[in-house]
Amino acid sequence: MVLQVTGLARLRVLLIVAVAIAGLAVLLWASGRRSSFAPPTANVNRDGQVTGSVSETPAPASTSPISPILETGPAATPTTSSTASAAQTPGALNAEGTPPNQAASKDAALAGSFVGTLKLIIPVVGVRPDQLLDTFTDVRSEGRVHDALDIPAPAGTLVVAAADGEIIKLFHSEPGGTTIYQLSPDKKLVFYYAHLQRYADGLVAGKFVKQGEVIGYVGDTGNAGAGNFHLHFSISVIADPRRYWEGTNINPYPFLRN
Repeated sequence: MVLQVTGLARLRVLLIVAVAIAGLAVLLWASGRRSSFAPPTANVNRDGQVTGSVSETPAPASTSPISPILETGPAATPTTSSTASAAQTPGALNAEGTPPNQAASKDAALAGSFVGTLKLIIPVVGVRPDQLLDTFTDVRSEGRVHDALDIPAPAGTLVVAAADGEIIKLFHSEPGGTTIYQLSPDKKLVFYYAHLQRYADGLVAGKFVKQGEVIGYVGDTGNAGAGNFHLHFSISVIADPRRYWEGTNINPYPFLRN
């Protein structure tokens, strides 16, 4: 009899434990269901506006910078199209044997201001106006514009001053060969002669020459090419005679033709 009572009591205890375990399992399951239906979190910017999809949790922000890095340095010095870089030095020439100012853009209005006042002669003896070719806008290597006039003539042909003016520099360079810079009397223009065979005897910087005076001889020095005898002649309008290699080039052709 005692054994039967003890067995029933044990059975009841086991039953109670089983019910408790089952109840705990139900509670855990219900809790998991509620969390799975929790509303998603939306992306919100600093102004409180909802951005992006509200069905996904925003991904963590990248640690790599996304804004561009701005380079800092000295402010650029304003330049005009008629002025070459201040880093250029007197006598410097480009690959065509042309002064640095030849890269400046042409200004037709500026050239027009000299019409009627600039009286030039063809700087190569024996060449007639109708024999001249306008090579001012011809394209050269690397997309450069010629900005000068090429006047073909036999080797040794006399080169004369196209106008009155002071010889301000005699310069030898690889591209231009034997060259002359001449300043006009009003100090507004520089006449440039390149690819000379040699200078006239007694020609020195500082000498004032008259129009028609012999200053050199036609050659093929510099990058003219062997046997390509011609005079490379250009005119530039300058603002500062002390920086005569800078300025705006004007076409010599209409002045020599007339």
